[in-house]
Amino acid sequence: MSMPGLPPPKPIPLKERAALIFIERAQIDVRDGAFVAIDAEGNRTHIPIGGIACLMLEPGARISHAAVSLAARAGTLITWIGEAGVRLYAAGQPGGARSDKLLWQAQLALDPAARLRIVRRMYAIRFGEEPPAKRSVDQLRGIEGARVRSSYDLLARQHGVHWKRRRYNPADWDSSDIPNRCLSAATACLHGLCEAAVLAAGYAPAIGFLHTGKPLSFVYDIADLYKTATVVPEAFRIAARAQKGHLDMAPERAVRLACRDSFRTTGLLKKIIPQIESVLSAGNLPMPEPPPEAAGPAFSDGEQSGDDGHRY
Repeated sequence: MSMPGLPPPKPIPLKERAALIFIERAQIDVRDGAFVAIDAEGNRTHIPIGGIACLMLEPGARISHAAVSLAARAGTLITWIGEAGVRLYAAGQPGGARSDKLLWQAQLALDPAARLRIVRRMYAIRFGEEPPAKRSVDQLRGIEGARVRSSYDLLARQHGVHWKRRRYNPADWDSSDIPNRCLSAATACLHGLCEAAVLAAGYAPAIGFLHTGKPLSFVYDIADLYKTATVVPEAFRIAARAQKGHLDMAPERAVRLACRDSFRTTGLLKKIIPQIESVLSAGNLPMPEPPPEAAGPAFSDGEQSGDDGHRY
């Protein structure tokens, strides 16, 4: 609550927030004006919801209408995920998508030449070199997959991890080996962070360019720009410790803590939204102008707060 005579607080920009928090087996509610997690014994843990980019609710978590409303006003994304984040069931929208950016994104995805230019830009960002000339999107996808598999093999050797191949069953988490579970947990952390950035910037997670046909296709596109340089090495490092019996916690939890620290030390959240704009600008199509008869916002004081995508 703001003090008399002071303006109401504005949302904290996404780039200045903590990355994400996982919650399981707790009731999320608003008590005495505070966003809290309440465990089975009734103990309260206060959560500074306005300073968090993404709240990830695991099995056993329940959330009240008041808590969802407060998170929406604060511009914090809420996602409902499966065990260890291997599945995403649903997600909120932290700030309301801007139609101009959605139209631009759709226009770029529907133009074959623009889409190819964007995929080539993503390849260059990810691997630090220009992709081979005269290659289709499908061909670039195949080249990318081969390079990623090679990077997994290299990291496994560097860390002394017993590695076969990337394989896991979302319906049977425990059937996967430790390295694959660590990779799945690490990737889930990065996807949550990137989804918060995509939605806050006003874009559609489903409209992808390299990835298509999935609810989070564009999230996968953006996450792949950072995956092998951030969370994948952490996953293999934790997997190596787990295989040697050097962990005092579940590997998935250790991976989450490592990813959290990596996001913080690298300032990853500060880089994602500008990178989204850079990637899409490679399509070389102007953002569409609204039609002359389009009505403006019902309420607007001409002032923005927080990052792109905030409703307030």
